[in-house]
Amino acid sequence: MHANIRTVLLLTAAALTLGACNEKADVPIAQGYGPEPALPAPKHNWIPTVNVAKAIGWPSGEKPKAADGFAVAAFASELDHPRSLFVLPNGDILVAETNAPPKPDDSGGIRGFFEKYAMGKAGASTPSANRITLLRDADGDGKAETRTVFLEGLNSPFGMALVGNDFYVANSDAVMKFTYRDGDTKITTPGVKVADLPGGRINHHWTKDLVASPDGTKLYATVGSNSNVGENGIDAEKNRAGILEIDIATGSSRVFASGLRNPNGPSWQPQSGALWVAVNERDEIGSDLVPDYMTSVKDGGFYGWPYSYYGQHVDTRVNPQRPDLVAKAIVPDYALGPHTASLGLTFYQGELFPAAYQNGAFVGQHGSWNRNPRSGYKVIFVPFKDGMPSGPPQDILTGFLNDNGEARGRPVGVKIDKKGALLVADDVGNVVWRVTPAARSAAR
Repeated sequence: MHANIRTVLLLTAAALTLGACNEKADVPIAQGYGPEPALPAPKHNWIPTVNVAKAIGWPSGEKPKAADGFAVAAFASELDHPRSLFVLPNGDILVAETNAPPKPDDSGGIRGFFEKYAMGKAGASTPSANRITLLRDADGDGKAETRTVFLEGLNSPFGMALVGNDFYVANSDAVMKFTYRDGDTKITTPGVKVADLPGGRINHHWTKDLVASPDGTKLYATVGSNSNVGENGIDAEKNRAGILEIDIATGSSRVFASGLRNPNGPSWQPQSGALWVAVNERDEIGSDLVPDYMTSVKDGGFYGWPYSYYGQHVDTRVNPQRPDLVAKAIVPDYALGPHTASLGLTFYQGELFPAAYQNGAFVGQHGSWNRNPRSGYKVIFVPFKDGMPSGPPQDILTGFLNDNGEARGRPVGVKIDKKGALLVADDVGNVVWRVTPAARSAAR
């Protein structure tokens, strides 16, 4: 074995051992949720915590555990890394089967070796299918019996939106537009590029999520940072770590909000009309920091990254410092637990669930790779009142980790279908799960 390779492997083994065992959370995970999460002093370790749940998939006949009063069943299975969902007006479900594009300059050196090892073990290194699949439940039994390739030949697609007959897809480097007619099961006409999105050879956070404005004139695209805390230089972060507003008529774009390290799940809160996102915060300052969060997003607002977290808590690792920007940093609305990798967000407006769920938020927590003990790996619900969170989170789907700490699944995108059931994309189990009240039939 080449000496350099041996050295890297030995260092990796040491990091995986020490990182997972020595540094641990000091604060109960429940204190990392809510409008005022616990924010202990940061821990600066040469070796980051690496505590990866090995991805194994679901053994035959097994499924997540639904909360009391709910039932869960597979809407569709044997998919290829399903990440995000979209519900068409006729009730058809679109699922983006996707993964990261090639990004040769991302995560180099020993640190990059750690990250790639972690992502591989977590089931996040499979080649991207680069397609959107249509799932149709024509007989209304709660399971998709029809499956067609809706769009293919895409570039790590993630976000989807529909405005009239125009269907928009956020690839990892551009927003594309396609013509859609109600009932179509496949799009064969070429797409037209609407706007570029930040991509390139680093493209660290590659997922670009998408939502249309209620009046159909704008698209809002989420773009994650090109680093953990700016270590690739601020020039590499142009138009990143924020939300871009794209004018549909002209294709011109502007930064709508910034300082959001890795925003996903853009959704309009039904009562306030505000745009909300779930945000993955920074790593490598301990298992207790920094809580991921969801927040309403203000036009022109700055939310701290990389210079500060959770408002004006300065991150001393960033060079140069920007106290002028820190002074403007907005405190997020609601913490979602440290390192939970909260990626999916949707508000409930259906009629199937009890009234207490109306206008509240479902959040898909993909699960940690660098927290000890692990966090996330579940779907939660946060109640809302008058447009703002109004109580503690409730577990809706759990059991994604088995008793050995292995990941049978990892929830990502969440959406509400036309009947009011909750859909959950599981990119390790390769399943779209459907959650209904237990007292209702599977078809309701």
